[in-house]
Amino acid sequence: MTVKPEKRLTKLVLRFGSIDWERAMGKQYELLKDERVWRAFINGYAKNGFVIFDEEDLPRAELLEKLSELKPEITREETVTVGELIESSYSWNNLLGRMES
Repeated sequence: MTVKPEKRLTKLVLRFGSIDWERAMGKQYELLKDERVWRAFINGYAKNGFVIFDEEDLPRAELLEKLSELKPEITREETVTVGELIESSYSWNNLLGRMES
């Protein structure tokens, strides 16, 4: 599967009303098994997290239904490209390169 770097993804930053660390880990694992989800992080202690997904393939309503037992509230929404997501995933090489310039 080839994906163009300009492809737009949706990032939802969430706050959860009903969550604990065990359910957070389980739900994060469940989301990451779905190939339509690019990144997911759910913090059961801080009761927040984010999901980056392809809204063309995974409707927002379906994603929120998967999270419904955690009582999600969208606190922020962003659009990121695949290229930006990949660049933000770089390790220390990316950070060190910015420091040197």
